[in-house]
Order: sequence, then C-alpha cells, then structure tokens
Amino acid sequence: MSDYRNRLCVLAIVLFATLPGVAAVAHADTTLTIGTVNNADMVRMQALSSEYERAHPGVHLNWVVLEENTLRQRLTTDIATHGGQFDVITIGAYEAPLWGAQQWLKPLDNLPADYAADDIFKNVREQLTVDDHLYALPFYAEASITYFRTDLFAKANLTMPAAPTWDQIRGFAQKLHDPAHGVYGICLRGKAGWGENMALLGTIVNSWGGRWFDEEWKPQIDTPEWHQAVNFYVDLLSKYGPPGPSDNGFNENLALFSAGRCAMWVDASVGGGTVSNPKESSVAGKVGFVRSPHQVTDRGSSWLWVWSLAIPASSRQADAARDFILWATSKPYLRMVADKYGEESTPPGTRESTYANQAYIKAAPFAQVTYDSLKAVDPAHPTLKPVPYKGIQIVSIPEFQAVATLVGRQIAGALAGRGNVDELLHTAQGAVDRTMKRAGYYDKKPVIQKESPR
Repeated sequence: MSDYRNRLCVLAIVLFATLPGVAAVAHADTTLTIGTVNNADMVRMQALSSEYERAHPGVHLNWVVLEENTLRQRLTTDIATHGGQFDVITIGAYEAPLWGAQQWLKPLDNLPADYAADDIFKNVREQLTVDDHLYALPFYAEASITYFRTDLFAKANLTMPAAPTWDQIRGFAQKLHDPAHGVYGICLRGKAGWGENMALLGTIVNSWGGRWFDEEWKPQIDTPEWHQAVNFYVDLLSKYGPPGPSDNGFNENLALFSAGRCAMWVDASVGGGTVSNPKESSVAGKVGFVRSPHQVTDRGSSWLWVWSLAIPASSRQADAARDFILWATSKPYLRMVADKYGEESTPPGTRESTYANQAYIKAAPFAQVTYDSLKAVDPAHPTLKPVPYKGIQIVSIPEFQAVATLVGRQIAGALAGRGNVDELLHTAQGAVDRTMKRAGYYDKKPVIQKESPR
C-alpha cells in the first residue's frame, strides 16, 4: 500500500465514522450510480438526465445528491477503500490531480473530435491533468467574485470599484447594513469545512499576504497575516452579516442574496446564473458584479475551482460512465440547459465558445467578470510569498482536507462567539504542526514555486 493510501485511509476512517451507515450498492449492467453535490447546476443536470436515458434505452441513472461536505466525506471514504459504490463522481480541482496520480480514477484520454477538448480553458484542463492524462472533465468552473445590489448602492450614492479592497467592502457593508428592513450589509460563508468557510478564508488570508505553509512545510497559521485576515472576517460578518452566519455556506447565502437579504456577497461566480434569473431571484436586474476583493495583494484573492465528473477505477461500468460524462460536459448539453432554463443558466467557466456566444454575454451580466477572473488566476503561484504547493484556496496535499476542516471548525466557533480568534489560531497552529510532523513533511527537501511574471 502506498504512503499516500495509508494517509488517506486513516483520513477516510475518521470521516467514515461521522457518516450514517453506508450499505453496499448492487449495480445492474445498465445502472450508473452518480454521486454529486446539491447545488443548482448539478440539480439541473439530474433533471435533464431523463433526456440521456431516453437516448440510451436500458440505461438507468441512480443519483446520490448530497450536501457539499457530506459528498466529499463519502467520496473520500469510497475512493480510499476502493468501495466501488459510484460509477461517476463529482470532484474538484483538489481531488482530481491527487487521485489521478494514484491511478484511482480512470483516465479520460482519446476524446472524440466533436467533443472539442481544445475549447476548454487551458488553466481549467490543467487542474484536472496529471502527466498529460485528463482524469476528469469539467462540468463548470468558477472564480470568486463580488456581487452587489446596484439599487441599494445607487440609493446610498455609493460606487463599487471594479476591483475593490476588503477595507472598501467593509465601509460599504457598514453603510448598507439595515437589519430593521431585512437587509444585511454582507453575506459570506461561515459554515465549517475545507470547501466551505476555508475556501473564502483562504483567499482573504492570501489577500493579506498570508499562506498556509512556508517553503519547509511549516504551518503559517499563527502569523500576523492570518490574525489580521481572520479577525477582519469575524468582525465584518459579526457586525454586518445575517444572524447565525456560521450556519451559512454557498447554498444558504445564495438563497439569502436571491431573496434580497444581502447588500453584498463574495462567493463563487457560478451563482450569477441564479441571481440573474427572474424565475429564481427577486433581485434579478438589480445586481452588479466585480472582481473579488483584495487587500495587501491581489495574488490569490480569487479562487479557481472546477466541479468536474470522473470515473473511479473501481467502477465496473467505465465505458457507460465515460459516455455519460461526455454527454454531461459537452457543448450540446450546454445548449440544452440554455434552451430550457435560459442563456444565463449555462454552466459557466469551461469553454471559450460559451464566451464567444453573444446571446450568452447579453443574458449573463456576470459573464465578463467571470471570464476575466478565471483568466487571471494562477494556481501555480497562489500567494505573495513563495510556497511549496499549488492551489489558491486549496493546498495540493492529501492532508489538506483534514487540516483545513480542523481550522475551519475553530474559526466557525469564533464566529459563533465560542472563543477568541487569536487563541484559536495559536491552537490550530500547534495541531497542524503535529499533523505535518507525523506525515513526514519536515523530512522532505523544500520545493519552492518559481515566481510567475508580473
């Protein structure tokens, strides 16, 4: 058993203990079990999958749709133990290269010419590629951007810059916070999880010039940059956010913003399709979109995440799974979504042809800032100071999800009033240091990413 598998299996056992009982799933030859996340774009995919079943008589799609944290726990457990529960899994830019390198995923090579793989953004493909093999195909990609209510800004005679600082965002939140009338100054992720609150906090820490680890893999959590960034975040959300912010992740904040309860929201660009659709949002037509906030630096201030579809090596129906993935990530599928739900609901951030479509650009006011943000991000050089890892809001090591979940719980506790930020960061530093020491990182030769051209 590889060292990586040893480490991930330990993590899987820990995660598995937090889950309800998972029974073995029996697969018929024509049944594909698909594990996916419960966000709007994936729910649409499930709804449209009847079209796939009609075109493929005898094929049945068995959907397992889960909340984001639960999905990640269950997939990690299944992949680490070769459980074989799923034929198609929804994973991101964190898992795809790590699991692909271990050959836990089926490579998706020799794609048909009409799939137009070269149409996919280069930096999106790179997040899913190991040694020139694609191990997942992107369903959508996102950067983090700033959403704001243009009507509220106009009423208060405020102007949102194209590239705001966090200090400016705080000033706007203070002026627009009006809980007596059901409007909060800002909505941000507070729910604990490496892909929930720590996704946003990773970019905030980057903006203050911080980093997860130094060149020798020593954690940098108990540093001035982290203390400044996290104290700012907790203060901002405690004073000008909605009640109970530690319960809110992407979906909860999307619902709040769409209901007109938030003056601003900083989160994934994929939410633009929902907030701009009058069938789903009470503020459609009253929303502006600009770049994610920066502070000391803009490096790493916006994330790059790719929700993608992959095939576990344990699947016994890899050919059928591949066919479904090609359908769900194809240009005709994007057209199907646009025809049924509106151009603005097209899964974003993956194909150049989407942004060459003027009907989409006209219908999706968030399209240009999404495109510009995705083109600007550089996961290979994510921070102001040099680091030994790739990833902006993630760190490309197997221990990261456990480490970041631990830190995320500490910060969510501080946000809920259970502890002091500075003390909690000091405690988290020690816990992460012990994790890295046990995993043998301090015995490794430092690897420093070269500076990218500016």
